Amino acid sequence: MSWTRIGDVEIARVLESNGPFMSVYKFFPDATEEGIASHRDWLYPNVLTADTNELIMPIQSFVLRTEHHTVLVDACVGNHKSVEWFKPWHQKTDAAFKTGLSEIGVSVADIDFVFCTHLHVDHSGWNTELKDGRWVPTFPNAKYVLSKDEVNYMEMMHTEHGDPTYAENIAPLIEAKQVELVDNDYNVDDQVWIEPTPGHTPGHMAIRIDSNSKRGVITGDLIHSPLQCHHPEWNFKFDSNKKQAAQTRRAFLERYCDCDAQVLTSHFPLPSTGRLESTNSAFVFVPDEV
Repeated sequence: MSWTRIGDVEIARVLESNGPFMSVYKFFPDATEEGIASHRDWLYPNVLTADTNELIMPIQSFVLRTEHHTVLVDACVGNHKSVEWFKPWHQKTDAAFKTGLSEIGVSVADIDFVFCTHLHVDHSGWNTELKDGRWVPTFPNAKYVLSKDEVNYMEMMHTEHGDPTYAENIAPLIEAKQVELVDNDYNVDDQVWIEPTPGHTPGHMAIRIDSNSKRGVITGDLIHSPLQCHHPEWNFKFDSNKKQAAQTRRAFLERYCDCDAQVLTSHFPLPSTGRLESTNSAFVFVPDEV
């Protein structure tokens, strides 16, 4: 995805990785073989691997250029992070993310705001980087816009369950005084703002773009796969409040279907962007042409 536009807002993708992630039946515990079989005509090979039924998922960020600011939405996995539950991410070191920024002509110093749709490691990892044995903000000139509810939740996950994400990706930003803790009604300017979408995590938010009569929205993890357009009731195994997540997902699909809004998803197979249409029973995601 090279630079494109929603109205006067320029948008580009930064891709950190792309490939098979996890069995669809582990990822969506509610998924059934019958349910998967009914979608075989479009699932393989772009959404699921044919041999192992693993979801093919990118890890990516979006960069927005408004008339006034350069904004990063989500910060991928990062390097040197502690992710023992998923070995490909644990203590990894690669240049993909920073190379991706460079390829679209953006440096870490250019970023004015970092929005995290939520603070799981694959959306907050490059918030910080390891320098001289210390975690420091990756984007030296940025204000990191974080949900108060989300920060509290991740601090609880750290203190009560030992999740290292708070210590590695969030606390160093607070210490550096680069965080703006916000409620779920924040806007960076008159073109980009927060849309509350709780359920996957308590402070999860989508990022709304509205410019020159054009609309778009970045989903984060309120929805992970085009399969969930057909089955909004299928929750991800790590959704913190599964009932709320399903309600939020269906409300989102109803709100953005059958209109001109471009939907930029975090984990749908590439190109990951498109539009939503309603069907007799649910919804369908129509990817942009590439």
